[in-house]
Amino acid sequence: MKPSGYQPSVDTIEDKAPHRIQVVFHRPERVKQPETLADRVRTTAPGNVVAAFDELERLIGLSEAKKLMYEIHALLRINKEREKHQLKLEKQVYHMVFKGNPGTGKTTVARLFGKIFREMGILSKGHLIEVERADLVGEFIGHTAQKTRELVKKALGGILFIDEAYSLARGGEKDFGKEAIDCLTKALEDHGNDFICILAGYTEEMEAFLELNPGMPSRFPIHLNFADYSVDELVRIADSLLEGKEYRLSASAREKLRQHLTRMRQDVFETNFSNARYVRNALEQAIRKQAVRLLAVQELTRDDIMTLQPEDFVWAAS
Repeated sequence: MKPSGYQPSVDTIEDKAPHRIQVVFHRPERVKQPETLADRVRTTAPGNVVAAFDELERLIGLSEAKKLMYEIHALLRINKEREKHQLKLEKQVYHMVFKGNPGTGKTTVARLFGKIFREMGILSKGHLIEVERADLVGEFIGHTAQKTRELVKKALGGILFIDEAYSLARGGEKDFGKEAIDCLTKALEDHGNDFICILAGYTEEMEAFLELNPGMPSRFPIHLNFADYSVDELVRIADSLLEGKEYRLSASAREKLRQHLTRMRQDVFETNFSNARYVRNALEQAIRKQAVRLLAVQELTRDDIMTLQPEDFVWAAS
């Protein structure tokens, strides 16, 4: 009589059936599929490209810019597959227009785009040449074309970033800005994708500028809109900037900053708000205020030195 709950051991089974073959089936583990577009890119891109994309992902907000770069990566990958099958390749023009308010990340994104394009093999160098009207427009006939050609030459292999590009059309028919536009247009035709030109500026002004120059939109097929940051994003940017400087906000200082940014974003008469640039300037001012405040403290702790308090944030309207 076997006791209740008795289970034969492996030895017992082998003793009774020495020639029995035991087969064990293992259910294959499910491979976790990438959930987001960024995850899918990581599974298909080489390591150097993934590292550049990770740097892009660390930027706060800027979802439209991130999506564009993932789409370009996907198209490059598919073009390689089409080439294997001797199919026509989808050729791309990468000249762009960046539209948005100050401090929304246009220059930062342009610099990082250069790095990513270099890692992808689209650009040979990936450096950024940042210019404005004064760098392109000369003072006499022929001078503008010379300056523009020289800057294009410097940008070959990288990105020519023209900030406030609409200012090139502000001087009227006799202004040399038009000459700069004509020279730039020719350079785009002559050099193809040997460099990438990015025109940047306020949304409304850029749209008006493109309407005045009918040949421009077709040469700049990629348009990116840089939205203003939300208050939550601006506070996250503040935390990120301070972390890089080895400072931090106290809980009450963070709340004071949040309330101030909320008022600024809601004030329809506020014309000087510059998003992340405004936050950076506010933090630099607060760091100076903290330094003055701490002059009165004899024995400073590490926490004293690192932490910004509410009294370090002073605004005229507060």
